[in-house]
Amino acid sequence: MSKFLFPTEYYDSTYSIDFEHYYSLGYRAVLFDIDNTLVPHNAASDEKSIALMKRLKEIGFKICLVSNNKEARVASFNEFLQVEYIYKAAKPKAKGYLDAMKKLGSNKGNTFFVGDQLYTDIWGANNAGIHSILVKPINKHEEIQIVLKRIIEKPFIWIFLMKHKMKTNKK
Repeated sequence: MSKFLFPTEYYDSTYSIDFEHYYSLGYRAVLFDIDNTLVPHNAASDEKSIALMKRLKEIGFKICLVSNNKEARVASFNEFLQVEYIYKAAKPKAKGYLDAMKKLGSNKGNTFFVGDQLYTDIWGANNAGIHSILVKPINKHEEIQIVLKRIIEKPFIWIFLMKHKMKTNKK
């Protein structure tokens, strides 16, 4: 079971990912978690997230937000991004990811996911069979249940980094 908790890659931030590189590798769709991946928990979309979505569209990516949040939160966040979204995705189940790929017309071979939590985001992406990128959370101030998950995530992240003998990708 623990193999599903290991991401394919690990970055310091969503905003340090070389998306052009992934496009050159044949990826055409990106799925994103929202909270602490694109913005701090419960924050609205901001200039940085809006600029990223614009850039990704210009590159040629199709984009979908995959969130366990209710529709009101996801739709509100998406107001200025204008991308596809799946709410109440039930991560770590694969269904939300598969529904997102169906919406985008993409497949497991040309889609990747970016998220900040092992037990929901990465596990779910791995369950769906897609390339998974773990990023460090944007903000350390989180709800208690997430703080507790972070504590039990740490050994898995350490093992991943030691196994791959690499540091986080920094740009």
